[in-house]
Amino acid sequence: MGNLKELKDEELILLLNQSDERALVEIYDRYWNKLLAQARWDLRDEADAEDCIQELFIKLWNCRTGLTLRYKLSTYLYRAVKNQTINMLAKRNSKRNNIVFEEATGIEIFAPSADSSLLEKEMLQILEAAIDSLPEKCSKIYRMSRIDGQSNKEIARQLDVAEKTVEGHITRAIKQVSTYISLSILVVLISYFLYR
Repeated sequence: MGNLKELKDEELILLLNQSDERALVEIYDRYWNKLLAQARWDLRDEADAEDCIQELFIKLWNCRTGLTLRYKLSTYLYRAVKNQTINMLAKRNSKRNNIVFEEATGIEIFAPSADSSLLEKEMLQILEAAIDSLPEKCSKIYRMSRIDGQSNKEIARQLDVAEKTVEGHITRAIKQVSTYISLSILVVLISYFLYR
């Protein structure tokens, strides 16, 4: 096959399914910087962001033969980055909470309990509920931006609205989601520690 740079993402996935390492390299070249920027934004840490993206590409290679996409490759990769960053943030917060708990109580925590996994699932449900609580258009734009990884320009073009309108919806959504999550997580944490 000739120049892989001229191939569409779908064609690269077919090559990747056949364990063609060049396809992985081309996907890496196309998406590394964009995915790293997203991970950097979510994690606020350069080293963690790089680890996140490296882990993503390792997983992509490991599941290459059975990989089928229902959406665009870019959507799949941005969603995967979101999942990776959520997992990394959960681990980071879990470690931080364990340290605070140990300092406050003197009780050392050796391993995560089954409750911590349940708590993590509940946190993700809160995030989904927060997004669902937004007005329909605001929720749609937020998902397109934060979950699908689309730029404001792409969203504006798809929805036939001004880019400023998209920015306004995203700003409003971030404020509302943050407030919703803060209150909900506080309630979950209080009940978590009260009923243990």
